[in-house]
Amino acid sequence: MEVEIKRAEKPEAKPRDEISVTRHSITVNGQTLNYTATAGTMVLAEEKHNKDGEFDGNLERARIFFVAYALDDQHPEERPVTFAYNGGPGSPSLWLHLGLLGPRRVVMGDAGQLTGPPYQLTDNEFTLLTHTDLVFIDPVSTGYSRVIEGENPSDYHGFKKDIESVGDFIRLWTARAGRWLSPKFLIGESYGTLRSAGLSGYLQERHGLFLNGLMLISAILDYATVDTTPGHDLAYVTHLPTQVATAWYHGKLGKQRSLETVLREAEAFADNEYASALHLGARLTPSARRQIAQQYAQMTGLSENFVLQNDLRVPLSRFCKELLRDQELTVGRLDSRFTGIDRDAGGSSTDYDPSYSAILGPYTATMNHYVRQELHFESDLAYEVLSGRTQPWSFKDFENRHVRVSDTLRSAMHQNPHLKVMVAAGYYDFATPYWAMRHTFDHLQLNQQLRGNIREAYYEAGHMMYVHLPSLAQQHRDLSEFIQWASKA
Repeated sequence: MEVEIKRAEKPEAKPRDEISVTRHSITVNGQTLNYTATAGTMVLAEEKHNKDGEFDGNLERARIFFVAYALDDQHPEERPVTFAYNGGPGSPSLWLHLGLLGPRRVVMGDAGQLTGPPYQLTDNEFTLLTHTDLVFIDPVSTGYSRVIEGENPSDYHGFKKDIESVGDFIRLWTARAGRWLSPKFLIGESYGTLRSAGLSGYLQERHGLFLNGLMLISAILDYATVDTTPGHDLAYVTHLPTQVATAWYHGKLGKQRSLETVLREAEAFADNEYASALHLGARLTPSARRQIAQQYAQMTGLSENFVLQNDLRVPLSRFCKELLRDQELTVGRLDSRFTGIDRDAGGSSTDYDPSYSAILGPYTATMNHYVRQELHFESDLAYEVLSGRTQPWSFKDFENRHVRVSDTLRSAMHQNPHLKVMVAAGYYDFATPYWAMRHTFDHLQLNQQLRGNIREAYYEAGHMMYVHLPSLAQQHRDLSEFIQWASKA
């Protein structure tokens, strides 16, 4: 006789935080900083309600990976704390973490002087830990952050849910760490600046969490400034000064004039004669069209005929391919100081972005090493770097219009007049051109009395301006001064 034995199923364990705490020290300008690093995943839960609207407990939905640094023996109410993340969307926070802010940084060299594998970490003498505690956040599906088993990751792959989940993490971390009375800052890069602007509104309105400051690195708050869909000419105006900077850097304009001089000329031309010519379209006379093409060519190092063939509107991909075609080289998108080599030197677009290739290997290798070997957090998951798993990214909240969060930032500053903003831009950044950022902030419609709450800083580097050591040193000074200024509000 066969007997069927049924074993009682073990109740499924609730997801829990997995945390590693380590202690370290670093010497900066002769001063020893002792600090505690906390690395791991925090479970993010949401309140559940039944069909009748009654509370039905909490539902664990995601694990958020983070690394937090706090100086030892500090008063939490006096010590600022800064929440940091990158963009993509789909990128974890390793770039800001190991490039600019954290106590350890990547050794990778710079344009024309790159180191090769194996890569190294070194103490970061420019760490912002000198002035603020730091919390690095990897949004869902980036780094080691994942949804809980049974949840759909695509729920988090969109503008609104991304802001809500990162904002809810910030609220939860702040409560658990006892930091509600600390000066609080956000620092984001690229899409992370769009996230920061959204968070400035969400944190205030949903959690009553008012911020002291936002630090926007390589900012983009209005996609209209970079949209090159036929019929949208603004992006050609905002990209032109970066084209001129790139041509100057690669010696196409000679070195008799300074970068500052050629940029001021480019900005004036872009905003006046060039913008007017694009606006006129077919009404532009042939002689005026040729004159604009001549000026464009002289400023960018391109040929007049090439500019005319492109109807005065040279797409970014073609510019990156054309500028150094005589040397069979391309220039980078994230940082146009970097050059690459394509399979077909005669093609019309580049095979890859040499500036991204330059940073991908060093940052990925050192981050994977650092988390396990120095922070003692272990996971067999792949550390997702600019993951394609977050695509397609949902912008359904902006259906039939451009993605734009500048008005959210304006509203947050009007409601919290103590909120300060710092914007940092690289002259050689084609991903988020500095003149596009300038256009956005010139059209913020901010009350005139609050214009003084905004600071700007420009660097002779690209999207990740901190890969250029002189820019890294200057950026540390700029960010440190900003935090001291904004913490006094």
